Amino acid sequence: MAADTFSFENHPALERPKVTPREPMHPGYTPTFGEVRPASELPLETLDVVDPEMWRQGKFWDRLERLRKEDPVHYTPDSFVGPYWSVTLYEDIMAVDTDHKRFSSSWEHGGITLGPPLEDFEMPMFIAMDEPRHSEQRKTVQPAVAPNMLKEYEPLIRSRTQAVLDGLPVGEPFDWVDRVSIELTGMMLATLFGYPQERRRELTRWSDIATNMHNPDICPGGEVQWKQEMMQCLTTFMGFFQERGAAPETGDLISLLAHGDKTKNMTPMELLGNVILLIVGGNDTSRNTMTASVYALNKYPEEYKKLKADPELIPNMVSETIRWQTPLSFMRRTALEDVTIRGKTIKKGEQVAMWYVSGNRDTTFWDKPEDYIIDRKNARQHLSFGFGIHRCVGNRLAELQLKILWEELMARYEHIEVLAEPSFTSGAFVRGYTWMPVVLHPK
Repeated sequence: MAADTFSFENHPALERPKVTPREPMHPGYTPTFGEVRPASELPLETLDVVDPEMWRQGKFWDRLERLRKEDPVHYTPDSFVGPYWSVTLYEDIMAVDTDHKRFSSSWEHGGITLGPPLEDFEMPMFIAMDEPRHSEQRKTVQPAVAPNMLKEYEPLIRSRTQAVLDGLPVGEPFDWVDRVSIELTGMMLATLFGYPQERRRELTRWSDIATNMHNPDICPGGEVQWKQEMMQCLTTFMGFFQERGAAPETGDLISLLAHGDKTKNMTPMELLGNVILLIVGGNDTSRNTMTASVYALNKYPEEYKKLKADPELIPNMVSETIRWQTPLSFMRRTALEDVTIRGKTIKKGEQVAMWYVSGNRDTTFWDKPEDYIIDRKNARQHLSFGFGIHRCVGNRLAELQLKILWEELMARYEHIEVLAEPSFTSGAFVRGYTWMPVVLHPK
């Protein structure tokens, strides 16, 4: 990466986003810009993996590695999100993820993210439900991302991708996150919801807000502002929900929910929960993998050469990027009964983090998991989409968007050069990028 090739001073739009200092969220957490201590210096019994600053600085890997080696089913007694278990090996994550009878994702038990839910503001959503309600609601939205719809979307995704790429400056720096990743995912999300394209950045905003209540750069007003913006989202979508319910069904997600037998009588908070689930699921994963693919190919130039020599590797490269990046670091479950794993007993009611980001780097399953290898044979076996009944409903659509993006990029540019280390989101749930300056070199 050639950070000094261009002067950012001449491009004020390319200044690295400011990070507002904030008080550590829990005793012992790292202050903003503070030094993240190596995992080897910390007592194992209190090791805590959810310190947001550690994620913003990208310095969490050694903690997960230590847990995999020394304590793969690990209990953290005290943290910002309360006491929780960490499961860090591939095999154990698969076992928990596919055992929905003993491990609940229901919002009634705490849902899919660590920590207690906000009182008086619970958002039921189908990913945070157990059977049979989970499958009933999931089946309602599934037609929007079914194989026949992907065929229908493909020319639309391609023409939009072409238009976005054709509008980019060649030979001068710009922010890839804003101009490409957010634009393309926002357009697709608006299509899926039947949302006005000219207002698509509202969807991006709600996605950012939903997972960043405690981030002063996104939600400076904390819980009060977060609730206000969530209610704006609900008011907006409630209007669409009622309009679509009164009109003949179309194929968009809101129309499907408004006409579905099991979803047309949803409570307002249930509608909000499902909308937020679909916004975050459809936005953060694709958006951050689009950025990760460019970043990874710059970090591993031999892989970029491999791709240029054989563009047929694009589909496998997409799977490897999703493994290497892991856009959602973990999912939470709550034990419905006492369960023993590797000699440790997780008690009924305790919260468990399945660290997908750790399972995707587990040397007992992967060969050289730290490396980005675009022709990796088993890349599709990554954990990033989850497994079992809660496997990501839009995973094929995400792969299609990334595949088309890279087909169009390879047709146009000799090289996409990353000019500086990107800026990362803070927080342990969504692993994302806020900024990454690049320069396009034409063929």
